[in-house]
Amino acid sequence: MQHRSKHYENILIGLMFLTFGTIFLDRMAQFYLAPYIIPDLHLSNEQLGMMASVLGIAWALSCVFFGAISDRVGRRKILIPAIFVFSALSWLSGVVHSFGEMILVRFLLGLAEGACYSPLMATTEESSSDHRRGRNVGLVVSAASLVGTAVAPILTTQVAAHIGWRWSFFVAGVPGMILGAVIWWYVAESKGRRIVGAAAESLRPDYREFWSLLRYRNVLLCALAASANLTSLFLYAVFAPLYITQVAQQAPTTAGFLMGAGGSGAFVAGFVLPALSDKIGRKPVLAGMAIASMLLPISLLPLGLYQHLYLLGFLQFLFSTSQAITAVVLVLIPTESVPAKFTATAIAIGTMTAEIVGSTIGPALGGIIAGAYGLEPTLIMASLANIVVLGAVLGLIETRGRRARAAAVATA
Repeated sequence: MQHRSKHYENILIGLMFLTFGTIFLDRMAQFYLAPYIIPDLHLSNEQLGMMASVLGIAWALSCVFFGAISDRVGRRKILIPAIFVFSALSWLSGVVHSFGEMILVRFLLGLAEGACYSPLMATTEESSSDHRRGRNVGLVVSAASLVGTAVAPILTTQVAAHIGWRWSFFVAGVPGMILGAVIWWYVAESKGRRIVGAAAESLRPDYREFWSLLRYRNVLLCALAASANLTSLFLYAVFAPLYITQVAQQAPTTAGFLMGAGGSGAFVAGFVLPALSDKIGRKPVLAGMAIASMLLPISLLPLGLYQHLYLLGFLQFLFSTSQAITAVVLVLIPTESVPAKFTATAIAIGTMTAEIVGSTIGPALGGIIAGAYGLEPTLIMASLANIVVLGAVLGLIETRGRRARAAAVATA
């Protein structure tokens, strides 16, 4: 780990937090704007699911490819250009006039955002003190909740209601341009951890060893848990706003309020629960989060609860733990289970699998089911996916403190 000041670490984590939040602001905007985009571009529920799937598959392919490259060439060379590119593509999302154009732009956006993910998370993990690793990673991942699922639904629907949905994409692209410039100026390269000479060469990844990562039980189980978790998260994100507006007959701004409440809860859970796992272990915290996440989508089904919006909003706040699960199963446990030289690659393997299954196959299948049977079964699917998460968690090997213990042995 780089021996930098606590001040530098705090500012770096703040920048990574804002950047990851901006990624999810751009990524999730299409879902919250669906009630506006669908009639304007004449889309079906199946096409909305395809939009999520195309972005997910692009993210998956890009994540593993650029994550592996960043293990060799460094984080900054991948992260900074990708931030500028995805911000520009968010702007382009606001000028499309057909389903085909939207699919193309969102595919390219997925490539750029996927390229950001592994270097960003590896930078966070490598720049964190051992006793703050869970807290820092959880805090950065929780930005997806605060910005992507709390601020984004309220911001995008309010902008769309007043000046049109296209302007929502323009607004979403601005923060990335600013953050890309600040990161280029302030954040130093984290790869290598200031190890020089033969020691540094020994940490350089040898990709003949790449496939050996698949022999780690935790890597495989984390990929399974992440896939089921992301399936639940994206089925909820894609179809919950439509359920609220089309089945429960609520206004789009009400959907924005409820999704925003869930995002606020996910933000709090996102840094509190991974930090708790630093103290009591990854597995018990994960098990509790899987149960809470199971209750989130089905809490929207009773139509009578919409007469008590603040109670329903509180339930969304309380049960939103998917982003916290992501922090533990896609970053903390994989990086604590494999050699340090494969940090970004280990993150990318789980992310690629989760994106292909959770944000590509899941929404596409959900769109087909919604078209054939209605929107309610999609939320039931989102709930049941967490049973898979819980099963995978039970098979994991506990890793809390493993990186610190290994470092102590190495320096003894």
